[in-house]
Amino acid sequence: MDETRLRALAADSAAVQERFFAQSARLVLDTGRRMSDALRDGRKVLVFGNGGSAADAQHLAAELVGRYLYDRPGLPAIALTTDTSVLTAIGNDMGYESVFRRQVEAHGQQGDVAIGISTSGRSRNVVDALRVARARGLVTVALTGGGGGLLKDAVDYLLDAPSTDTPRIQEVHGLVVHLLCQIVEETLFPRTA
Repeated sequence: MDETRLRALAADSAAVQERFFAQSARLVLDTGRRMSDALRDGRKVLVFGNGGSAADAQHLAAELVGRYLYDRPGLPAIALTTDTSVLTAIGNDMGYESVFRRQVEAHGQQGDVAIGISTSGRSRNVVDALRVARARGLVTVALTGGGGGLLKDAVDYLLDAPSTDTPRIQEVHGLVVHLLCQIVEETLFPRTA
């Protein structure tokens, strides 16, 4: 790799982000506001994904439970990717495709928010969990890429990065995670000057 190629990759990332926000800025705001409403009503956020998307799920939960930009009360959010005993028990007994669905069944209540992250929109365990969440009356959100895959028509809020390149999709998802946290934080705990 040389500097020219490095700059081209950075420019491509910025272009994908720009296209995403040109199409979906209002949807990101609406999603963040819906999350805020649910949290204000005493509901929780369940978030999940595989691989890099699992890391994004954990990042989102950490920012909500801990803090994003400033100190404020913690918010109830659970990354369904972190309990190795639960993941391996469900994976062993029911199959890996059930690891998130079963946890949504156990923890999800009507009015909670379920956020599934899948760069392709085709991860079977994410798709199944979001379908169960929607049937149980949870607000459903998917962060995807490449048109949304199987999640395109399966969720209330589809935040789809306009790319089929996994790194570019994940870069959009990382920014969306931060923006959702900021919307929630500023909505629920506005700072006074």
